[in-house]
Amino acid sequence: MASTKQIDELEVLLNQRLVTIESNITDGIDNISKLNNCDCKDELDFAEASSDSFTSGLIISQQKQELKEIKEALESIKNGTYGICEMCDEPIAIGRLKAKPFAKFCTDCREIHENNNN
Repeated sequence: MASTKQIDELEVLLNQRLVTIESNITDGIDNISKLNNCDCKDELDFAEASSDSFTSGLIISQQKQELKEIKEALESIKNGTYGICEMCDEPIAIGRLKAKPFAKFCTDCREIHENNNN
């Protein structure tokens, strides 16, 4: 079980990552807008802009998911459930939380969850 000090440190990391991701999403949306408004001189330029726009969209989508998970982790800190596996209600190892501060599952339950969702 994570100590109060460890949770406080992880909360700082979560808030820092939240700010970074929000900035990345904003920059990505701006980038897509610029790509969509670019003056393509030929089909190759258009294909490249379309590919870059698609890739940026995928990255934004992944970052929006991470942002959602970070916000959920911050909320769980507020309500006192942070660091508790959502599947088995056991504490999530501090090493796992340090590696992925927004983890919802312990290592064993994560494997079960991933196997069930693939």
